[in-house]
Amino acid sequence: MKTIPSVIAMALFSLSWTPVVNAEDDSKPMNNIRLGEIITKLDERAAGQPGFWRFHIKEREVLLITDEQADRMRVIAVIDKAEALDQKHLFRLMQANFDTALDARYAIAKGYLWSAFIHPLSPLTDEQFISGVAQVVTLVVTYGSTYSSGAMSFGGGDSGGLIRELLERSKAI
Repeated sequence: MKTIPSVIAMALFSLSWTPVVNAEDDSKPMNNIRLGEIITKLDERAAGQPGFWRFHIKEREVLLITDEQADRMRVIAVIDKAEALDQKHLFRLMQANFDTALDARYAIAKGYLWSAFIHPLSPLTDEQFISGVAQVVTLVVTYGSTYSSGAMSFGGGDSGGLIRELLERSKAI
């Protein structure tokens, strides 16, 4: 189980990526070439080719899959095997998808639980992409504790009360 300070650390870490963003490029449609440049700035050891890359953020493997013809992209990271999930965790994941996962989401595919950010490719800005990557990694890190993709919650759901309970329990320790 992850601690609350790790949530805050990941949120602050995502803010440190701002120098990677080039505001001039945001007026042009996003494409594989620009994504490749951004990924290389995030992880100089990134590997792949247009349409599929592997890179690491905070020691977490992240995959980027794009389809320029369909104008879609997704950033994903494995969390655990899906068979490890019980009904309680599945229920909690759905609660988080409503209010604390924000632009990233929990998903199940190919026998695994994933963190995923899915977006149309061409209107994606550099900043949205970097935010999406940060949210994907943060969902992985916070799985089992706050189930949050950052320091913010959309509200109106169940997560706020559950996170307050978690904070209260951590203060008692």
